[in-house]
Amino acid sequence: MARNGTETVLLQPRQYARYPGKLLLLPLLPVRAPVKPLPIEIWRDIFFFAAAGSGSEATAWPLSYLMICKSLKDIAQPSLYSRVTFHSIETLEKFYRRLFTSDQNWDSIRRIPYSTPGRWVQVIDMSNLRTKQVLQLDSILTHLFPLIPFLQRFSINPSITLSRRAVLSLAQREGAINLRSLEGLQYTSPISPTPDEDPFVQLLRHCPNIEELDITGQGMDQTDLELTDDDLHSLTFDTNSFTPLNLPKLRTLTLLSMHHSPLMLALLHSPLPALTKLTLTPYDDIPFPISLSSQFIVTHGLNLRSLLLYTPKSWPTRLHPSPTDLLSSCPKLRHLSLEKPLPQLESFETHPLQLLSIPRPSLDFWSTLERLFPRLPHLHVLRARDVKKLQKGLSSRAQEAGLQGEVQVWKRRLLRRGVRVLDAEWNEFD
Repeated sequence: MARNGTETVLLQPRQYARYPGKLLLLPLLPVRAPVKPLPIEIWRDIFFFAAAGSGSEATAWPLSYLMICKSLKDIAQPSLYSRVTFHSIETLEKFYRRLFTSDQNWDSIRRIPYSTPGRWVQVIDMSNLRTKQVLQLDSILTHLFPLIPFLQRFSINPSITLSRRAVLSLAQREGAINLRSLEGLQYTSPISPTPDEDPFVQLLRHCPNIEELDITGQGMDQTDLELTDDDLHSLTFDTNSFTPLNLPKLRTLTLLSMHHSPLMLALLHSPLPALTKLTLTPYDDIPFPISLSSQFIVTHGLNLRSLLLYTPKSWPTRLHPSPTDLLSSCPKLRHLSLEKPLPQLESFETHPLQLLSIPRPSLDFWSTLERLFPRLPHLHVLRARDVKKLQKGLSSRAQEAGLQGEVQVWKRRLLRRGVRVLDAEWNEFD
């Protein structure tokens, strides 16, 4: 008699004898304990790590494992659908048809509240998608958003403008409360200047848990400055008839190429207690209320840790000045990035600024910086945002010529004060 496992094994060499004997078989090696199966959560993390890799091999690896068995397929599919990236409209359309077909086969008799794989989708990345079929893309997204109730992060190429129906489809779907990040949205001003009729304002009203918001406007036209008294009267804001937005978790906000809009007006008159990073295009030469950028910094600058002033490069690029009271408006600022023309900053008290970014060194701004050094005892990094250090192997004369030579002069001056000079890629100049 022989049995596998940890049970006793007996041998009967003479089983037909009158008095057969039995021998106990002793194992030469200890018996291994059975391996415990991995929990499903760990398997999901393994497949998620494989799907999140870079390159085509990282995508082919988990897809090949879907064809091994049904158990692995059931474990890996949620991880594959949780983060999806699109580079073409054809792939996006196939993805939508897959979700739409599955949703049509789903019925409410089942105990799962939403259909699969739509309920697995959490991140959609369309930042690298470029297409001229904007109407088709807009229609696909309008019908896709209601099928993904647990979407948390959505990013799109800023060159693509979503229509009002697509924005409202994103806002009014079930699960809008789950949104955490919106990046690359192109803003178009509505016909009515009332903030409550702005689709982006309605979107934010349905997303109280949003943490990151990135919106790019249409820039400023010279005709915006030619306003009559009636136009200025229409820009006035009645705070009594407006209910402020509820955005307690918004910590990162980007408003580029936007001097005035109903959305910006709504954010200006709403409390943003968690806002610590603000990216804005400066328009300090345009008075309030035509431009809201300077007032926006004053209103929400108390808790800012990072303030980035940036003008997107387009043709023709119109650079507007920045406020001079940035340091006093943002008393807790740690990182300040300035745009040309560099402002004559003012500070009457000691400021905790640690990192200062400028487009490139200039003689005029050095006098401003030298005047501010006694007020900036914690400044230890200055970054030249538009300058890259030269490759190794070039002669010392080439490194001392032109802009690179100006950087070397600044480096020698700032090293005496304990300030490092970094280039556009955050590398220290040699």
